[in-house]
Amino acid sequence: MTKRSTAKFKTIFFVLSCFFISCNKNDTFTIEGNVKNAKDKTLFLEHVRIGDIQLMDSLKLGESGNFRFKHQNSGESDFYRLRLGGQLINIPVDSTETVNIQADGSNFAQDYSIDGSDDCINVKELTLLQLKASIEYNKLQNSYNEGQITVDQYQEQVTQALNEYKDKAKAYIYANPKSMSAYFALFQQINGMLIFDPFNKEDYKVFGAVATSWNQYFPNAIRSKHLYNLALRALKSIRGERPLEYTVTDAVAHFEIKLPDIKDQQVSLSESCRGKVTLIDFTAYQMKESPVHNIALAEFYEKHKRQPLEIYQISLDTDEHFWKNAAVNLPWICVHDPASVYSKVAVSYNVKNLPTTFVMNSEGEIVKRLESTNNLEKEVGEFLK
Repeated sequence: MTKRSTAKFKTIFFVLSCFFISCNKNDTFTIEGNVKNAKDKTLFLEHVRIGDIQLMDSLKLGESGNFRFKHQNSGESDFYRLRLGGQLINIPVDSTETVNIQADGSNFAQDYSIDGSDDCINVKELTLLQLKASIEYNKLQNSYNEGQITVDQYQEQVTQALNEYKDKAKAYIYANPKSMSAYFALFQQINGMLIFDPFNKEDYKVFGAVATSWNQYFPNAIRSKHLYNLALRALKSIRGERPLEYTVTDAVAHFEIKLPDIKDQQVSLSESCRGKVTLIDFTAYQMKESPVHNIALAEFYEKHKRQPLEIYQISLDTDEHFWKNAAVNLPWICVHDPASVYSKVAVSYNVKNLPTTFVMNSEGEIVKRLESTNNLEKEVGEFLK
């Protein structure tokens, strides 16, 4: 072999070696560990993507409880989870790391240790904070339904429970807004409802901090683009620059409302309010704020009733008889959701406090979420012109 051929061979060998070493080093991540008290149970590994959950692997646990999943990474930092029965352990995976988990099958979602990165530890702590808030939220719902607390007490205590999670979560977020745990903290839910609401002025600040950091450090990541676009839409909505990007037509599956009125007739939001500027108002007549709130709506409605204006008011009162007596003389559309604080409709609109009012324009677009009804002329009048 000539010197030239030898040099050429060495170059090719070096390039191939680097390629294979790179593949071996950067292509996979490992999640391993032990689950005691779980013999013969099936452990699942799932990929938590934006919009869906993908099953990746599973195994039947043996006497030892040892497990090991090794898979190709998605090309960027991402979220996975282990599922045992109905219990979950959330796992942030940064590229090629190895994550070790020691868990107890009898209390899988809470009784575990995790080692692999600071994000792994932080996500566990955030998950437990969310679980605590969720338990308190459900307790308050039960107390309200059983008549042990008033609707005002329910509102106050729910807000307190959510704010407790937010305050603690913000410490993780602001400590490192570009981290996976910061992203994770933003999208925690209770009963399908986001705890941090990007369309709320105060919560938006937190979304903005994380979105800016992710856009700076991971501009090409799918999650970064999704978060940044969400933050931009929220900011424009808060400033009133343009409507949110969903319509009543699009909302048939997600935002349509069809509930009974005081005559027990089903009334559809999209059909009854088509072509009109509409205030979609979530309230409870049993609240002490209700009379003042309805007076403000009535004054505005009386002034503009000859214009294409409608109010579609959803009551979440537990006492249907009370609601019917209070609504019988109101001049707008009054409907009642018997699910009360368990309302799926309220969850769809991410309603955390009552009253909450949205403005829908005549094209069926949600253009604004009102902070209050103190200045309806300024907040809504522009859409009636």
